[in-house]
Amino acid sequence: MEISEASIRLAAFLTIFVSMAIFELWSPRLEREEMKGAWKSKRWFTNLSVVVLSSVALRIIFPAAAVGTAIFAQEKGWGLFPAIGMPPLVAGILAFVILDFAVWLEHVASHKIPILWRIHRMHHADNGFDVTTALRFHPIEIVLSMFWKAGIVIALGAPVLSVLLFEIVLNGTAMFNHSNINLPQPIDRWLRRAIVTPDMHRVHHSSTPRETDSNYGFNFPFWDRLFGTYIAQPKLGHEDMEIGLKEYRGPMSAGLLWALRLPFVRR
Repeated sequence: MEISEASIRLAAFLTIFVSMAIFELWSPRLEREEMKGAWKSKRWFTNLSVVVLSSVALRIIFPAAAVGTAIFAQEKGWGLFPAIGMPPLVAGILAFVILDFAVWLEHVASHKIPILWRIHRMHHADNGFDVTTALRFHPIEIVLSMFWKAGIVIALGAPVLSVLLFEIVLNGTAMFNHSNINLPQPIDRWLRRAIVTPDMHRVHHSSTPRETDSNYGFNFPFWDRLFGTYIAQPKLGHEDMEIGLKEYRGPMSAGLLWALRLPFVRR
C-alpha cells in the first residue's frame, strides 16, 4: 500500500510535536506567566489555529507544495542538477544544504525588508516561547515562503526525496529549537555545533533589537557564524531576558484575531 507524502509529513509532525510538548511538561527551561495557565491556553489555541489556517491557505493557493514542485520539475527535466548530469546522491545532499541556506536568507530578509517584517512580526509578537511558537507564522508568510522554496527547487532540479526530507527536517527542527525544554549546558554546547538548539534560537526571540537580529538559522547553525549574526547567549541571561516585541506586551498578543490582523496594523 502506497503511503502519500502528506501522510508521512503529518505523521512526522505529530510525533515531534507530541514529543516536544511532553518534554516541555517534564523539564521546562523557563516557567513564566506567559507560558502557564490561561495565558498559555490562549497562546496554544492561537498558535495551533494559525498552523491550521496556514495549511488550508497553502492547500488552496499552492497545492503542489515543495515536494509536488520537485516531482513536476523532475518530470520536465528542469533544473541545474539534471542539466549537468549530477549524481542523485550528490544532488540530494547539495539540494538539502542549498535549501537550508535559502530558508536562512529568507528569514534574514523577513527582518530587513519592511513589508516582509510587517508579516513576520506576528511570529515574534508571541510573549512566550514553546513548541507552538514554531507554528505561529502568518498564512501570508507561509504562502510566500513556499513560492520561494519552489523557485529554488525548480532552479536546482532538486531530487524529490531530498526535498521531502528537507521539509520534514525543517518542520521538526523548528519545533525542537522553539521548545521550552531544559537541555543540560554541556549537551547544548555540543549540539549547537551541528543543529540549532532552543537556547541558541531563544536569543533570536529576545526583545533586545541586537539579539533579535541574530541566530536566524532553523536547521544548521553555521550560517549565522559564517555571516556574523551569531550570538551565543542573551545579555540578560535566559531567565531574565524579555521574549517578544517591546511594543506588543500582554495577553492581547495571544489573541487569534489580533495576531492575524497584525500585518495590516500600523505600528
